Parts: sequence; C-alpha cells; structure tokens
Amino acid sequence: MSRGLNKVMIIGHLGRDPEMRYTPSGRPVTTFTVAVSRSWNSGDGERHTETEWFNIVAWGNLAEICKQYLNKGQQVYIEGRLQTRRWDDKEGVKHTSVEIVANEMMMLGERREGSHTHEAAPASEENEPPATDNEFPF
Repeated sequence: MSRGLNKVMIIGHLGRDPEMRYTPSGRPVTTFTVAVSRSWNSGDGERHTETEWFNIVAWGNLAEICKQYLNKGQQVYIEGRLQTRRWDDKEGVKHTSVEIVANEMMMLGERREGSHTHEAAPASEENEPPATDNEFPF
C-alpha cells in the first residue's frame, strides 16, 4: 500500500458556539472546540475522568451548516483529518496548533429547547479543494 491514512473520528460536546469567518477569496470557514471525555477505574477502584479538547475547522458548505445548527454544549460527531499549523507571532515566538479539519459532521444527543429542530443528518465536504496557507483567517 503506497498511500497513507489520516482520519479522525470523535464524539464530544461543543465547548463554545461556532465562529464563522471568510477568507479574502470569500470562502467560509468555521471554527469551534469539542471536548471528548473518557473515564476509567484504576487498580485500586478509584474512578478517573480525563477530557481532551480538539480544535475543529470546517470549510465551505459544511462551515455554513456548522455555524447555523451547532451550539455550545451540543453533542456532535466529527470526522476529518488532523492538520498541524505552524507560525511565528509578532515577537518571533514559534507556535504550533493541531486541529481537525472536518469533512463530516452529525448532530447527536437530545434536542434542546430553543435550538434548531432539524433531524441529525450527516453533512460532508467531500469535494472541497485543499486550503492554501494564505486562506487561513487566523
């Protein structure tokens, strides 16, 4: 097999409402965070819980759907790929960010009062062209 595989699937809860921006070329991009928790019992029977936070980026039509239908605290399934971004700030300090670039999203959990009442349906961005470095709005 000569190809690699970069695929991530998570189920968690939104840590904040999605934020949508547009690239200079007018392409929509939405970002939000998802918390994924796991629990286990240690050898002495003590219960432990650990939460991992993921930065999510959605592009194009999927970005618009995420902005329109997702809210803080909502449970969601995200499928996509891991991407690492590196940049230097104004002081020359190097930064690294690992994020999930979503290509599929499914709303899960119970419906909330005041939230949208659409059925949980998959939304995907199969035909989105890859983002170029100058398209990142952050």
